Amino acid sequence: MTNQVALITGGASGIGKATAKKLAGKGITVVISGRREDIGARAVKEIEAVATGDAQVRFIKNDVTDEAAAEALIDRIVSEFGRLDMAVNNAGLYNEAASIDESDTQKFRDMIEVNVLGLYYDMKYEIAQMKKQGRGAIVNLGSIAGLNGVPMTGAYVGTKHAVVGLTKSSALDHAAEGIRINAVAPGAIRTDIIAAQIEADEAGLAAMHPIGRLGQPEEIANGIVWLLSDESSFVVGHVLSIDGGYQAR
Repeated sequence: MTNQVALITGGASGIGKATAKKLAGKGITVVISGRREDIGARAVKEIEAVATGDAQVRFIKNDVTDEAAAEALIDRIVSEFGRLDMAVNNAGLYNEAASIDESDTQKFRDMIEVNVLGLYYDMKYEIAQMKKQGRGAIVNLGSIAGLNGVPMTGAYVGTKHAVVGLTKSSALDHAAEGIRINAVAPGAIRTDIIAAQIEADEAGLAAMHPIGRLGQPEEIANGIVWLLSDESSFVVGHVLSIDGGYQAR
């Protein structure tokens, strides 16, 4: 996996940062993107500390809800590094726990903008570049909420089901062009996105999983790195559950 270039959206924290560390540790140049430069700058230092070989680390400020910015991000990566071999579309938003009838329409729109349209924009330009190269690997961040119904999260669940659909259909479209597209479906992971839920009911969240605990970002990163690598060269259009046994119930 050395001498390759990877993009991780939302890569300055949580699962994205854990994945960036693992890739940089294998000698891969990593570009992380996000909205906040201060968090991005701190993440770059952490990632650089574990990088090996000729791996470089960059943070590029980017808003996944802006299609022009998504195109410009890929153009900048190719301009600076010459290629894009891997992409992890990790940026996501969860902003409300409510039934549909009691939910806030604007909050749902916000989740669609990030989780669905943001993913669509990123994949559109990542795939276009990888087609020029004749190969590439993409991993999208789904969720157990993209494979099941989950009470009081209907709006979020809807967006994550869309992630699964975009992943599988795009994988079929581009597999013959040397581009592998897959997704991971994490269970409840100890990240900022569910920090409030963890504080309110960590025991309840842990009990959702037969393993009896929440997952760690590094455990999801392990699966992502495998899906990006040639070790998974025959895996296409797959949604890998990394969920402490949740799907087995």
